Amino acid sequence: MEPLSARGLPRLSWIDTLYSNFNYNTDGYEGDAAEDGKSQDGSETLPYIDESPTMSPQLCAPQGPDGETVSPTPPEGLLLGDIEKGLEMKKLVLSGFLASEEIYINQLEALLLPMRPLKATATTSQPVLTIQQIETIFYKIQDIFEIHKEFYDALLPNIQQWDEKVTVGHLFQKLASQLGVYKAFVDNYKVALETAEKCSHANSQFQRISENLKVKGPKDSKDCTTTISMEALLYKPIDRVTRSTLVLHDLLKHTPKDHPDFPLLQDALRISQNFLSSINEEIDPRRTAVTTPKGEARQLVKDGFLVEVSESSRKLRHVFLFTDLLLCAKMKKTAVGRHQQYECKWYTPLADLTFQTLDESDSCPSIQVLPEHEIEEMKIKISALKSEIQKEKKAPKGQSRVERLRKKMNEQESWLLLHSPTIPFRIHNKHGKSYLFLLSSDYERSEWKESIQKLQKKDLQTCMLSSVELQVLTSSCFKLRTVHNIPVTSNKDDEETPGLYGFLHVIVHSAKGFTESANLYCTLEVDSYGYFVSKAKTRVFRDTTEPQWNEEFEIELEGSQYLRILCYEKCYDKSMLNKDDNEIVDKIMGKGQVQLDPQTVQSKNWHMDVIEMNGIKVEFSMKFTSRDLSLKRTPSKKQSGVFGVKINVVTKRERSKVPYIVRQCIEEVEKRGIDEVGIYRISGVATDIQALKLAFDTNTKDILMMLSDMDINAIAGTLKLYFRELPEPLLTDRLYPAFMEGIALSDPAAKENCMMHLLRSLPDPNLMTFLTLLEHLKRVAEKEPINKMSLHNLATVFGPTLLRPSESEITKAQHITSASDIWSHDVMAQVQVLLYYLQHPPISFAELKRNTLYFSTDV
Repeated sequence: MEPLSARGLPRLSWIDTLYSNFNYNTDGYEGDAAEDGKSQDGSETLPYIDESPTMSPQLCAPQGPDGETVSPTPPEGLLLGDIEKGLEMKKLVLSGFLASEEIYINQLEALLLPMRPLKATATTSQPVLTIQQIETIFYKIQDIFEIHKEFYDALLPNIQQWDEKVTVGHLFQKLASQLGVYKAFVDNYKVALETAEKCSHANSQFQRISENLKVKGPKDSKDCTTTISMEALLYKPIDRVTRSTLVLHDLLKHTPKDHPDFPLLQDALRISQNFLSSINEEIDPRRTAVTTPKGEARQLVKDGFLVEVSESSRKLRHVFLFTDLLLCAKMKKTAVGRHQQYECKWYTPLADLTFQTLDESDSCPSIQVLPEHEIEEMKIKISALKSEIQKEKKAPKGQSRVERLRKKMNEQESWLLLHSPTIPFRIHNKHGKSYLFLLSSDYERSEWKESIQKLQKKDLQTCMLSSVELQVLTSSCFKLRTVHNIPVTSNKDDEETPGLYGFLHVIVHSAKGFTESANLYCTLEVDSYGYFVSKAKTRVFRDTTEPQWNEEFEIELEGSQYLRILCYEKCYDKSMLNKDDNEIVDKIMGKGQVQLDPQTVQSKNWHMDVIEMNGIKVEFSMKFTSRDLSLKRTPSKKQSGVFGVKINVVTKRERSKVPYIVRQCIEEVEKRGIDEVGIYRISGVATDIQALKLAFDTNTKDILMMLSDMDINAIAGTLKLYFRELPEPLLTDRLYPAFMEGIALSDPAAKENCMMHLLRSLPDPNLMTFLTLLEHLKRVAEKEPINKMSLHNLATVFGPTLLRPSESEITKAQHITSASDIWSHDVMAQVQVLLYYLQHPPISFAELKRNTLYFSTDV
């Protein structure tokens, strides 16, 4: 184990300090802490790092396709031309930075204060330190102090005399051009720290000096001085480089492109990022915690929040993968104002870790899965809360209520995060202990498994940590972590993109890079409420190295920001089947994800892209349709066909009670799709759906042959598309408000009378079709243990399609709120209406009509 420093903390590598002590605030920059790792209010500070799931945590320096550092295009800060607001934001950013610059200069000054007397004694007969030791410890501090003092003195009058003509870009450009001094300081930092520690141990006088340096407070601060250690002060310069880069991002965000400052700030950012990038190339960005049994540095490789099944209940854990062990921790509850800490629940050496084999699965605890409708109901509640928060923000005195709503939303999102994952990730210690995590995606499971297996290829030795070593390692997790907050939207800034709501159209074209022929398919996942959900699956392309799928899917998005594509090799060996329904035995060949940039995907044209995964390249295209547009009913202009044509016109032409398309699709699904997992939820291939649509519209003679050959998800998708494209919803525009009022009734008898009366009020073709669909969906739900589609799942799929407010109602309501808010508010009721009828005893058309005499009240 490494030696402890004078302050009793584990010695961390110098790169650790690059991540450990600044507190970035969207309204400005808080002053540096009086103690390392703490902000002025005493809370732990957070590092600024790249948290991309596929990258190592590094100092932020975006790179281009060839690896060169590039300057990112800053977000437009003045989209509405609000110049005054932009200038005010720019001033706020600069003022906050100036305040932290003052604190930084005071810290450098405090560091320099003992240097002069130490130098004076170095030439005497009783020196405290030698000249060489002094120059090593205080290397380049004087130069850094002078650079920032000059910068501060030049920036201060600009802030004091602020107007739109003020320019500061040249000051930041000059500051960036002097980063070479920091490079020299960084190169010497580790030696400086080691020298200071050795001198502290050897000389009690220097130890007292180094532990009690006095830092002046800001001019307007009540506290005159603060005591801080030399070790803490020595890593302030390293932290400062990252801080300066952050402020440049914000200044660019709030500076118009035609302002003289813009190109200067861009240049300063480019220089800063190149500097950070050059440092990253020279160092391993993983940070040392303590040494391994072989004497090597133990480094953090990966961390994240996972749901563990412990004592038959779900627990949220923060899991840390080090180079030689896996550590599972939980956040300890601390008093208000106290620092957060981790408590180790267990750890297992990677040398002892194995993955659960199939025949051992019986020994693992069973996975308790909540009914799907409870998950869906919670999503809808969260959507409604989000809408309410947005409304309250606009209200004159809504801020206090916003905080209460945010707290409630955080609780609900945390509940969803805990209860939604169902994919098991089992690990086993060869000495007999097993652990079970639940993940929401096979993508995450694959990432964790691959990371562990990669480390296990090295010559690992088993390790047993003493209680002190374990405590030191667990304590270091707080600074080492790369994931700081549980992934819920209530943790995000208001300015962050809320994600996309609507339908994403994706065409999976082809894949290249396979070395051997295989049976290959892809699945598509999108994020929703903090976790990822599988939404579509291509057909299996058999025995090939270059599959050509060319399949299109329509995927519903619920605040989604990412699309993932996973490529699998299909396993047809029945002996490999796992007893666990959730376990996927097909081999993942590659995986990758892309961010759903609203500006890119919302154009009317297809956007083509390539995902690279483990040497494999998958080519795909995508475009996005907002929910408002996708649910808009557009009556067909053609006289023939069935899609977009009124249901009574179709049934009259066909001389049928229920449209032929509905009867045929239902028959085919019941014949060979009723056992299909996710039937009606999993997207069918869009090109297959369009082919079926054309066949039904032209009344081709080959329709029955097409149906028997077509993928069952495409047939289910065709039926959903038919109902979605009706000129008005099946349950009609006229009755929609009454359905909303009826489902809200509390008295069961009153609700029963109302809901039955509303069915009687439907036109006969609508009613017959609805009752036919109702009985079909009940038969599908009877197979829920196999197909995983409950009545509530089916109501969630069909409810918003069969019921929807009319265009006139939406237009009226849009004066108050947005169309998406209307949708999120009404969707729960739409689902509940369909669920009411699905849970009702069988409803007979003839019996309903017989009872019409008893109900003459108008709707």
